[in-house]
Amino acid sequence: MLYSENELKKQLKAGCSVFYFYAGDEALVRSAAAKVEKALAEDDPETTVLDGPTPSVEEIVLAAGTISFFGGKRLVLMPLVRPSAYSDKDLQEFCDTLADTENAVFILTSVMEEKYGKLRPGKREQKLISACEKIGYCVQIAKPNRAALQEMARAWAKELGAQFAPGAESMLLDRCGEDQFLLHSEIDKLAALANYGTITTEMIQRLGTVTLDADTFDMVKLVSAGRTRQALEKLQTLLELQNDPVLITGALIGNYLDVYRAFLTKKSRRQLGDMAKDFGYTGKWNYRLGNAEQAAMRYDRTRLEQSLRVLQKLDTDLKGSRLPPDLLLQKALCELGLYGSGRRA
Repeated sequence: MLYSENELKKQLKAGCSVFYFYAGDEALVRSAAAKVEKALAEDDPETTVLDGPTPSVEEIVLAAGTISFFGGKRLVLMPLVRPSAYSDKDLQEFCDTLADTENAVFILTSVMEEKYGKLRPGKREQKLISACEKIGYCVQIAKPNRAALQEMARAWAKELGAQFAPGAESMLLDRCGEDQFLLHSEIDKLAALANYGTITTEMIQRLGTVTLDADTFDMVKLVSAGRTRQALEKLQTLLELQNDPVLITGALIGNYLDVYRAFLTKKSRRQLGDMAKDFGYTGKWNYRLGNAEQAAMRYDRTRLEQSLRVLQKLDTDLKGSRLPPDLLLQKALCELGLYGSGRRA
């Protein structure tokens, strides 16, 4: 079952004793669990936290059976439970305890493996899901799409008394990706920078709100368009922000591999979805690979392979050369610029 705000309210009103949220992203389950905890906190219950990933069966039984000192039910929080870490026997006792509890309300969360954008719960995870579906409210939290993330960003900014200028939240998402913790953290910093007024695109650029993938791909686009000087300026910004040259190089290699794969996919008349499946891309791959496909249109196969050789040599040099890392990066970027603009080094 997928998460529903209306269904959650019904379950809270009905006095449900078990709430289990699972997803591929920790931020999603934390947010859902926090809503339940906030709603139940109105009755001021005693709270017991059983930290994961594998609280013992004895701890779970004790928490389920202990009567609250102030009357009413005890609230038991079990964040980031990992069912796969339990033995079959202990997991069965865990499920039986949840089914028999009378003095407690359980809020459980789990982060599960995701492949090709879909959750793949294992055998023991399926067992806990099945048990919780029978006795309580057990749901999968789906990842929000881009429009939903933009709405969340605007809501978080509004809570702080700030707002986004047109297009600013879109730029922030391009840089933070789907990482909601990072997105929330960056909004906190940007709201303070804006003096809790309007957050602009200039502020996002000035604060250095980045993921290396986003900023290094900006460099790839500049290089492929023959704008090497601007790419070098972007590189200098990353270095001034104390980004590790080895990590910058790794992100560059990853982006060029995206472009190369997109080039070959286009040549073979296949779709980007095939590429995503073949190489295990997950999450918002269509945005990432769409950008790679656009960049690939500026290249032929020879120049792309030459660019990858430049990056391979850069990676080797960074690990063995005595030259300053920033100098090696600048040199490599200039070489990439020659291939990107269609000229020969």
